[in-house]
Amino acid sequence: MYYLGIDFGTSGARAIVVDEQKTIQVEAKEHIKEHLSRNWAEALFNLIEQIPGKIRAEIKAIAINGTSSTVLLCDRQGNPLDKPILYNDKRGVAVREKLTEIAPENHVTLSPTSSLAKLLWWEAQPIFAQASFFLHQADWLAFLLHGKLGISDYHNALKLGYDIENLCYPDWLNNLPIKSLLPQVLPPGTPVSEVKDDLIKQFNLQKNCLVCTGTTDSIAAFIASSANQPGEAVTSLGSTLVLKLLSDKRVEDAKYGIYSHRLGNLWLTGGASNTGGAVLREFFSDEELARLSSQIDGNVESPLTYYPLLAVGDRFPINDPNLPPQLEPRPDNPVEFLHGLLESIARIEARGYQLLQDLGATQLSRVYTAGGGAKNATWRKIRQRHLQVPVTSSENTAAAFGTALLAKNC
Repeated sequence: MYYLGIDFGTSGARAIVVDEQKTIQVEAKEHIKEHLSRNWAEALFNLIEQIPGKIRAEIKAIAINGTSSTVLLCDRQGNPLDKPILYNDKRGVAVREKLTEIAPENHVTLSPTSSLAKLLWWEAQPIFAQASFFLHQADWLAFLLHGKLGISDYHNALKLGYDIENLCYPDWLNNLPIKSLLPQVLPPGTPVSEVKDDLIKQFNLQKNCLVCTGTTDSIAAFIASSANQPGEAVTSLGSTLVLKLLSDKRVEDAKYGIYSHRLGNLWLTGGASNTGGAVLREFFSDEELARLSSQIDGNVESPLTYYPLLAVGDRFPINDPNLPPQLEPRPDNPVEFLHGLLESIARIEARGYQLLQDLGATQLSRVYTAGGGAKNATWRKIRQRHLQVPVTSSENTAAAFGTALLAKNC
């Protein structure tokens, strides 16, 4: 038997099929030309079509992840009424006053990019009168496969206001006129229904192939790592620095952008800093990063203290929208400059994990690394020195792989 995980990211979509031993059997990719619902649908079906027929015929379950807070407004047949609103769209600023009147203080939905902010913005538009369903990207794509409308998971629904501790919509949300559009929320990886008959026939899928509730892209990437015990964490060293720590205790602090996702009986808490790989690439090419890093002794601390940012402001672990980038003094030797940057980002990472623990999260015991920075052995040695716990590269960092594992456990 095989299990299919599909990941919809910002620039493309990816599919991975795993077997019973969690070994990857097939990978497929699709570029998304423009973020329109029809392009998503085309990418979804093209990915399935790329999977060899013999494997398609033995796929037992499918799960899909989407970008958190990328949403659609649909009619009663599930047809989108408007263009999707993407994860980073800030039109919710227009309803900030209404949001603060509705949601509790410091709630995750108070961000202008939250799912709830986007729904409230749509509520004020003329097209809203035709709406029957408000769905996240992963919800709608799964609907295309199983045909059941109005079903979501509690990872996607967190920024809609769903109470992930009590597993219900809170009273302050239930009392709003928009309540009728809110999806039913199930745990990620819950069987919803079998793939529609016409698609079974079209793609020669197994007759009883199940579609499960999905997750968000960042949670899928965490699932893809080997982290599964309280105290284990994943640092994503991409353009930015993102920390996720598995904890026995739920930790929330909106002023630092810290919130927790439910992961079974545990909590996945974390935050994101604007420092990271984008700053490194401002000064060095990939070739230079590899060559110069090999000349750095990761056991020796750099005396340079920076706060590497490309623009003013950070929110985690320092919450200051006016925090200036600190990139001086810059030595003439590029090896010394890179050493100072790597060291300083490692300090910020350690400070971030310390903040999570100060707020009550489980003590850090191991860090898995994802993203482009995971390949840098020198940086890993520097980070391990600051974190004082084992630091290793994740076995697999692909969100589609994590989603395939979700389908396997469906």
